[in-house]
Amino acid sequence: YDPDAPLIQQFRTPVHCAEPTFDGLVYVCDRPNDRVQVFKTDGTFVNEVRIAPRTLGDGSTWDIAFSRDLEQKFMYLADGKNMKVYVMDRASLEIVTSFGDGGRQPGLFFAVHSIATDSEGNIFTTETYEGKRVQKFTYMGMGPVTEKNQGAPWPSGLQ
Repeated sequence: YDPDAPLIQQFRTPVHCAEPTFDGLVYVCDRPNDRVQVFKTDGTFVNEVRIAPRTLGDGSTWDIAFSRDLEQKFMYLADGKNMKVYVMDRASLEIVTSFGDGGRQPGLFFAVHSIATDSEGNIFTTETYEGKRVQKFTYMGMGPVTEKNQGAPWPSGLQ
């Protein structure tokens, strides 16, 4: 893998997730190529985005979940190697913000591996390697994005 070279059309091993959306698209984590690819359910290629392309080894795209609104406006991408979760605009595939960092404290990650959302908008993550835990990030409503990387998401007044 050369992060400065054009991406190949084929997946590299391991392809790490395939998540369908309400509007009939499938988002695929091509982990070793540091990209998410979007397809129609018939296999037609739609779009792709590279995430942290200089992430070598384990890759940056480990798992995907979507917001629970009907449009599924937001996509949450677990990046285990860089130990964060990206919040992305699903339509544009642009990163809105990210949260987390490396560590064992609440809100930090040791190889965030899987991500899921529930009907209330809460986000759940699991960690692999030595992380060995589940974390819940409680949905508290929409607000302005104040930082490109939020770090550990602590409620105000508790830092």
